[in-house]
Amino acid sequence: MGILILLTGLTLSFFLSSKPENIPINQSKQSLENQVSGTATVDQQPDLRNPLITKDRETAKVVRVIDGDTIEISATDGPASGGENGQKIRYIGIDTPETVDPRKAVQCFGQEAAAKNRELVEGKTVSLEKDVSETDKYGRLLRYVYFDPSTSSGQVIFVNELLVKEGFAHASSYPPDVKYQDQFQKAEQEARVNNLGLWGQCLGKISGRSSEPSSSQSSPTSGCLIKGNISSSGEKIYHMPGQKYYDKTVIDTSRGERWFCTEQDAQSAGWRKSKI
Repeated sequence: MGILILLTGLTLSFFLSSKPENIPINQSKQSLENQVSGTATVDQQPDLRNPLITKDRETAKVVRVIDGDTIEISATDGPASGGENGQKIRYIGIDTPETVDPRKAVQCFGQEAAAKNRELVEGKTVSLEKDVSETDKYGRLLRYVYFDPSTSSGQVIFVNELLVKEGFAHASSYPPDVKYQDQFQKAEQEARVNNLGLWGQCLGKISGRSSEPSSSQSSPTSGCLIKGNISSSGEKIYHMPGQKYYDKTVIDTSRGERWFCTEQDAQSAGWRKSKI
């Protein structure tokens, strides 16, 4: 009898020790098969990546297009979200002809630019990217705008650039918000060469200025190399040769910007020196 009990104990011990240690007792047969074959189980996280959502962007729905470069959004949602509702967004780095400014007549190609912007984003969810400045002097958020057309390619459209590239806007970047200035200038050059949109329709007049830079815009008076820029928020800032944003700053005299010969001249006129 003692020998029988000993044999039974040894047999039970053998079967218990042979069960795989890495498989829970209550694991189902299907789960085990999935683990062996490499198939994902229901416990694994699915890939839910959305090209509109990144760590430095927020999303919002466009409830109204105001003009070619300004929209109104519903509350934003994202890592930089402030929960804005009914907030206006001014596109960074571009400018379209005016259609709603009460101080100005509707400018050439302004209606077309507004219609294109409406076609692109009105009623859609867009992604918003900040540069350096939060708002302009009118309290509008300054943002780069993207949207996903949900095409088979899944390519996200960069609205600011597209409007310039197709001739509905021209590049108009002001420090410190110059992240994509080179990109916008290249897009504008492409539109100009091909006489697209306002470049081919407005008889040399775009947003109240000549389609070609004036001599005061393209080159300074001899010896006067200090650039007096007016930022998107209305602040007057001058840039000295060698400073970070000097080369990227473009002087637009139609906006009140100007060249200065000395720092004293700039300061006397109400400009302050760029901090970087």
